[in-house]
Formats: sequence, structure tokens, C-alpha cells
Amino acid sequence: MDKYNCYTPKEVHENMAKASVTKASYQWYQLLVLGIMAGLCIALGAEASNTAMHAITNVGVSRLVAGCVFPVGLIALVLAGGELFTGNALMLTGVVKKEIRLSAMLRNWVIVYFANMLGAVVIAFLVSQTGQWDFTDGMLGAMTIKVAVGKVSLEPWAALCSGIMCNIFVCLAVLMASAAKAVIGKIVSIFLPICAFVISGFEHCVANMYYIPAGMMAAENPAYVGKAQELYGITAEQLHKLDMAGFLYHNLLFVTIGNIIGGGVLIGLMYYAAFVHQSKKKTEK
Repeated sequence: MDKYNCYTPKEVHENMAKASVTKASYQWYQLLVLGIMAGLCIALGAEASNTAMHAITNVGVSRLVAGCVFPVGLIALVLAGGELFTGNALMLTGVVKKEIRLSAMLRNWVIVYFANMLGAVVIAFLVSQTGQWDFTDGMLGAMTIKVAVGKVSLEPWAALCSGIMCNIFVCLAVLMASAAKAVIGKIVSIFLPICAFVISGFEHCVANMYYIPAGMMAAENPAYVGKAQELYGITAEQLHKLDMAGFLYHNLLFVTIGNIIGGGVLIGLMYYAAFVHQSKKKTEK
């Protein structure tokens, strides 16, 4: 497919399996730094999309606007470099292909996951100090609380399924970007699936590492809480759920499992079965 300046689907999935070897070989401090940078990038996209949509009352239009802004985070990550937990779900292919050990993949996942969280929380804290949440008479602060409350109020099954759907889109974006050889091709390939996932409102564990801590910080300000109660009918009971238990258990646990299933199994292993595994069998013959 050189005339289209991209790799074939079979080449893409073979390259992705090989890329897992590189990811597994990183030193812990490389994973830490690259994971922090990825968390920063995703949080920046989340922050900007919240700001863009916060005063739009039509749900469809507000999600469309957010969908057009949020992809900047993954675009920056792919082009500048970083290790993102949700994209690294595709390392399952490397394990099944026996390119890397299961322990090497889990080591990558654990370090990258918490590094992503650190980067996202740093951005949430910095944003909380800028006064940005005062925009539109505190409406942005109120919406920041509303978004976080909605996420910690999800039922486990809904959070799991939403996580699955999200990482189908995200890992498709990663694969599509790796298929493109030109920068513009990578940008377009990332933009379209990520825009679709944001419009759909699905759950991304790393993005939630920004959204929920940001909501918890905004909820420390009585003015934002009052505005959230006035505009969105947020109750004291709902605000009570906005704590570490709500963050880690009611959202991140189930969303993370869903992200692994969506990206690692439904994208990575399904395409492995279609392309990489069949290629391996022909080589053995």
C-alpha cells in the first residue's frame, strides 16, 4: 500500500507485536517519565475539551465540540512520545505471539498506569490553581464537579462496558496512526476515532485520572458546589460519592478492566487471530 503512503493491515499488526518488545525493554525510569508525559497529554486534552464545552447547553453540540478538542492529547502523545496504559493494552498481542513474557507486559502496565495517574493529577492540580474554573461565573467549576460526580456514580456493569467501548476506539486510533507514514495521516487517523469516543461519552481510565481528581478539587470550593447544585441539581448525597473510594473503586477499577478487554482482547487479539497468527502458521509450514 505504498502508493497510499501507509502500511497494510497485516504489516500494522505485525509491527505492533514487535513494538511490544521495545516497550517491554524500557528501563523503569523511562516508563515512569514517558508514562507521566502521556498522563499530562491526555489530561491537557480533557481540560481543554471541558473548557470548550462548559457553557453549551445542547448535549449533542457540547459533546461534538469536546470531541473536536480532546484528540489533541493523543495526537501530542503519539507525535512527541509517551507510554499510555490504554494503548499498551495492545501488548497482549506480543505476549500471545511469545515476543515478550507476561511478566514484562504486567511490569509495563503497572508502572505506566501509575505514571499516567501522576501526570494527570499534576495537571488537575495546576488547573485548580489557575482560576480557570471561575469562567462563566463559576460554571466551568460547576461542570467539572458534575462530570466527576457522573463518573463515580456509574454502575459497575455500565462502567465496564463503557470502558470496553472506549478502548475499542482508542486502540483503533493507535493502530490507524501506526499505519500512516506521514504526519498528517497520523493526525487524521487519531482524530476521527477519538472524536467518536468522546462524542459517545465512553470511559477512558487515564482521562478519568484527570476528570475525577479535578472534580474533587473543584468540590473543595463552596462557590462551585453551590453553582453545581443550582445548575445541575447535584445533591449532597452525590457529592458524598466524590471521594477516593468513588475514584478508585466505583470508576477506575471497572473502567480499567473494560479498557483492557476492549483494547487488548477485542482489538489486539482479534486482529492477531486474523493476521499475525495466520502468517505464523504459513511460515511454520
